[in-house]
Amino acid sequence: MEGTGNIDKMTTLSQVMTRLTQRGIHREFRMNEECEMKLENSEKVYQPNELTIIKTYRFEGPSSPDDNAVLYLVKDTDGNIGMIIDSYGAGSNYPKEFDNFLREVPILESDEFDFD
Repeated sequence: MEGTGNIDKMTTLSQVMTRLTQRGIHREFRMNEECEMKLENSEKVYQPNELTIIKTYRFEGPSSPDDNAVLYLVKDTDGNIGMIIDSYGAGSNYPKEFDNFLREVPILESDEFDFD
């Protein structure tokens, strides 16, 4: 899951989220307590092979490893695009199954979502 995107001018998670929202991307993929990955406001349960990571943005806090976060831009097999937001480093905001799930999601980075 390498690749940081072209975010030299946009250094915060909120700046990237704002730009994505301006492009109509505002829904999140989330793993629930039953370790099911779902798109916000949807009941569909996704398997890793039904998703593709199309962009990865990493953010490092200047003073604390607890401020580290990653935003994955993800596209499903129906063409829906959403975000997965996760803290990384010392702790994650998801169960351990999340990491295993994410490792199985194919990566096909796109420069369509580079922000200059």
